[in-house]
Amino acid sequence: QVQLVESGGGLVQPGGSLRLSCAASASFVTIGAMGWYRQAPGKQRELVATITLSAGRTNYADSVKGRFTISRDNAKRTVDLQMNSLKPEDTAVYYCHAQYTSYWGQGTQVTVST
Repeated sequence: QVQLVESGGGLVQPGGSLRLSCAASASFVTIGAMGWYRQAPGKQRELVATITLSAGRTNYADSVKGRFTISRDNAKRTVDLQMNSLKPEDTAVYYCHAQYTSYWGQGTQVTVST
C-alpha cells in the first residue's frame, strides 16, 4: 500500500507560479512512473504530466508544455510540479498518481484568479 499526499496548492493571480509536491509513504522501487492529473468543475480528470522514476523521462499535456515542469527526487520519494505562467483555465483540483496502480492522492486545489 502506498499513500500519496499532495501539498502546495492555493490561490494565485494569472501569470503567477505555484509548486505542487507529492510525497509517497513507501519506496518508489515498485512504481515505474508518477503523474500529475487535474480535474476542473464539470470536466473529466485529465493528464497534466508524467515522469518515469528511473530515467526521469517526462511527458506533458499540450496545454501546459513550456509552462509546467515535473521532477522527482527518488531519495525523498517526492514528485513535484512547478507551474509557471498560470492561467485561469489551469484552475482545478490537482492529483498525484502512481502510474499503472490504483494509488491516488487526495488532491490539492489550485485557483488562478484575480
